[in-house]
Amino acid sequence: MPEGDTVHQTAARLRAALEGRELTRTDFRVPRFATVDLAGRVVDEVAARGKHLLVRAGDLTVHSHLKMEGSWRVFRPGERWNRPAHLVRAVLENRDAVAVGFELGVLEVIPRAAEEDAVGYLGPDLLGPDWDAAEAVRRVTADPAVPVAVALLDQRNLAGLGNVYANELCFLRGIRPQRPVGEVPDPGAVVDLGRRLIVANRDRVARVTTGVDRRGARLWVYGRAGEPCRRCGTRIERGELGRTELEERVTFWCPNCQR
Repeated sequence: MPEGDTVHQTAARLRAALEGRELTRTDFRVPRFATVDLAGRVVDEVAARGKHLLVRAGDLTVHSHLKMEGSWRVFRPGERWNRPAHLVRAVLENRDAVAVGFELGVLEVIPRAAEEDAVGYLGPDLLGPDWDAAEAVRRVTADPAVPVAVALLDQRNLAGLGNVYANELCFLRGIRPQRPVGEVPDPGAVVDLGRRLIVANRDRVARVTTGVDRRGARLWVYGRAGEPCRRCGTRIERGELGRTELEERVTFWCPNCQR
């Protein structure tokens, strides 16, 4: 499940493959941008902004969002791709590498000057150079009635946390995901722990919140409905939470540890 740390790692791979190199071929397999050709342009920069990726080449930017299923993978020229061609949404190629975007939830080529229109609504980026903890806390707590997990997942408040982190953070702070954020004793501590967790995981292959990097032992509650809590043995419960039905996300919590 792509979250801010996954996007950070993806940006690092694309940066190593594309940055400073001239594109020899591009292929955008979405109708609106099918005729766009960036061949001959040099990739100036690859940047991550929350869960968004920005590949900048001159006055244009390739903006993508992985959503739930998307990924960018890098191959050698002539190397066989390891996913079906019908899932491809974008190809960026130079003499040394081919970056292929599969099942991208969002893909567009926009003027570089218009990036703010695409990502300007985002809150402070947990992994970005512009991280502002005080502003993130202000945004998270702006609507006291919103459940804390929903506030943490809202990318307008802070950019980068996904459902895994939101659930794990609530467990680690002893808070149920459904609790109104206005009733959380120390929201600043929740935001601070969120940043420490995502920073600790930004270069890991597998996401770890328990401190145990072993298959089946990496997470406290996420995806463990009906299993015993690692701390107290109580069965983990599962529910759904969101501002609207369309925004509902699965939640997990320990009824004993999160009171």
